[in-house]
Amino acid sequence: MLKIVFLLLLFSYSLEILASPKFFKVYFDADRTGHIESSLAIEQGFKVAFEQANNKLGGLGVEFVTLDHRGNVGRSKKNMDRFLKDPNGIVFIGGLHSPPLIKYRDFINESQLLTLVPWAAGGPITRYPSKDNFVFRLSVDDQKVGKHLVDFAMQKQCKKPHMMLENTAWGKSNYRSMTSALEAYGMTEVGETWFAWGINPAQARLLLATAQKEQVDCLFMVAGATEGALIVAAVAELGLDISIYSHWGITGGDFATVVPFEIRNKANLHFIQSCFNFYSSEVTDFNQQVFNDAKAMFPEQFVDKNIKSPAGFVHGYDLGKIFIAAANNVSFTDNIVTNRIAMKQALESMTAPVDGLIKQYQAPFSVFSHSAPDAHEALDENDLCMAIYDDINAVKLIEQ
Repeated sequence: MLKIVFLLLLFSYSLEILASPKFFKVYFDADRTGHIESSLAIEQGFKVAFEQANNKLGGLGVEFVTLDHRGNVGRSKKNMDRFLKDPNGIVFIGGLHSPPLIKYRDFINESQLLTLVPWAAGGPITRYPSKDNFVFRLSVDDQKVGKHLVDFAMQKQCKKPHMMLENTAWGKSNYRSMTSALEAYGMTEVGETWFAWGINPAQARLLLATAQKEQVDCLFMVAGATEGALIVAAVAELGLDISIYSHWGITGGDFATVVPFEIRNKANLHFIQSCFNFYSSEVTDFNQQVFNDAKAMFPEQFVDKNIKSPAGFVHGYDLGKIFIAAANNVSFTDNIVTNRIAMKQALESMTAPVDGLIKQYQAPFSVFSHSAPDAHEALDENDLCMAIYDDINAVKLIEQ
């Protein structure tokens, strides 16, 4: 009898071991070639959040996998495939670029590929029309960015606007939201200029020919750091009296070191951010401790509070905190697909508040539906601010 009891206990214990994974892998998929600054900032934000949780997720150890899609959507798809084949891959974290997440949105959700978005702002990314939506964002959202930029520009007495947009899904997403926002001000015939990645200085000057001819006084720009730098420099070189109101793509690279303060100032450059960074926000015990922890882990990048691509770190940290908190409500099994589904459901049903750098998050996500298009958006209009690069190349929020 004792032998039978012992065997039953052993069998039960064996099942328990089989039912629990030994560790999880967290994948980072970003452009570490053209936009290393934003990629590192996102990664560091998540890693600080995990370090504060002893690098565990639901009590299990975590390993990190860092991949470089180099701004190529096909390479990003290969990285998604690699993640899906990994029996320990729990979550896939995107980077600065929206196109991979927009192009493969159906594939991501049909594959139940649990995805976190701490930067890419394309409107369609989180709006897969189904409750089986596996993409969660804590970042600015193009559905709201256009209105905020336009409202700010109108307050600055913008009279004759022009749109300068990169010819990608991200640019088109912003075109729609900006056009709608401008129409609300009675501006129904606003000029537009589209450009591809990889333009040179001469092409940047040519892009401004239409704006110069139309005598515009403000430019709404949707560009990455490389192309954005060329456009801002061209405005100054041509001596145009134009104020530039930009999406935040320019902060994802080395824009501020490439474009001197005098040129940025001449172009009256403003850009959108979320409403916290270490450099210009009020210091609290909480955010000071986060900064201290980041400095201990990454002393070369956190010499002072003027860090590169600050929103990447802030969003990565806050989204990491939310993800870790959700995992505490999950009983993990040996099936990674089941675990990803359980994490999705946990993210959609959180009740306990989570302290972040931007704010305290109360039920940041819910089940997606047509009547709740922002269900997978952790930030809202109240979390958007405008910023400038100041004379020491730091991102300084001018709205708090």
